Amino acid sequence: MPGIVIVGAQWGDEGKGKATDLIGERMDYVARFNGGNNAGHTVVVGDQEYDLHLLPSGIIHPSITPVIGNGVVVDPKALFEEVDGLESRGVDCSRLRVSESAHVIAPYDRTLDKVTERFLGKRRIGTTGRGIGPTYADKINRVGIRVHDLFNPDHLRDKVEASLHQKNQMLVKLYNRRAIDIDATVDELSGYAERLRPYVANTSLILNKALDEGRNVLFEGGQATMLDVDHGTYPFVTSSNCTAGGACTGTGVGPTRIDRVVGVAKAYVTRVGEGPFPTELDNEQGEWLRRQGHEFGVTTGRPRRCGWFDALVSRYAVQINGLTDIVLTKLDVLSGLETIPVCVGYDVTRADGSRVRVDEMPTDQAEFQSAQPVYEELPGWREDISGARSFDDFPTRAKDYVRHLEDLSGCRISAIGSGPGRDQIVQIHSLC
Repeated sequence: MPGIVIVGAQWGDEGKGKATDLIGERMDYVARFNGGNNAGHTVVVGDQEYDLHLLPSGIIHPSITPVIGNGVVVDPKALFEEVDGLESRGVDCSRLRVSESAHVIAPYDRTLDKVTERFLGKRRIGTTGRGIGPTYADKINRVGIRVHDLFNPDHLRDKVEASLHQKNQMLVKLYNRRAIDIDATVDELSGYAERLRPYVANTSLILNKALDEGRNVLFEGGQATMLDVDHGTYPFVTSSNCTAGGACTGTGVGPTRIDRVVGVAKAYVTRVGEGPFPTELDNEQGEWLRRQGHEFGVTTGRPRRCGWFDALVSRYAVQINGLTDIVLTKLDVLSGLETIPVCVGYDVTRADGSRVRVDEMPTDQAEFQSAQPVYEELPGWREDISGARSFDDFPTRAKDYVRHLEDLSGCRISAIGSGPGRDQIVQIHSLC
């Protein structure tokens, strides 16, 4: 029985929630392995739409155990708000399990996130301001607070004091802000303990035992390949490993337990926040894609930057993640176009000032910043494809577009999104 990883193959917002929901029907466990409530997944069930941020997409299925792994940073307030929202709509969240080793977003992490972004001005990264980056920084600096710390008031106070010793100096002397009160912080964090207690568990042990027993486990990534802190467009990235390798470190499950890695990609590309985006359309075409695709962030509501499909990014995602399959979403958005450009190369500026054509994504930040897309024009189609239920139902030009993206990416496309509905996805190959 499989351990399957699902990751975004672009800059996020590719429709991972829908893909996870599709695969999740056959899963026993769905585990988030990175990020926090800066992620956003939309799952449509019948006429009901669920916007999820911190909770795994599998929470909608009553037969699935949803897991928040140790690689996730947890804001208890945001967690309970999301749980309360789902339960008010009849979704049972009692099955949720939260890693006792996951790091907690403290109130001061949110404060520092917002203050730092304002301080950076035009050099800002474009964070969501939810304290994700500062919490991961605390983790790496070894002053972080873990979930199990909330149940030991004395230990919690020691950790808060240690963390605020430096942070208050920064807030007061660098940012001209008030120092954060230690007592108030400890009281707020410890106040979450009793409600959180029923959900807390050794999730690494749970997931490994599940795989030993032949259960199906889906590892769900937040954000996406190009936002990975090591492999993305640094420094305009998130603060965690959202590529497939993060599934192992973020859940405590070894790499030999993973059987398949599924990447989710839009039939075009979007990005939220700052940073280079070679195929971005800052014109009427970009606005058309935004309107057609309803491209506004689930978590922030921010309008997404839109551009044409980038084959270099797609090949890079296949390489970095070891993708075995691609789920191509929002193909229906492109219906009605006479031709559809696809980026097949970049013109980049080298350090010596020379301009060259490259066919693979440069990892040098300056080169990528200078990249100008080289396009190939593909024939479009005018037919409405929202009713397609098999690959043969697509018009010839839509099928040709999919096959060409498959060739350019170097990975098979196993499912195609033909509309926003839960049933509007066409499977070509089994994903599990």
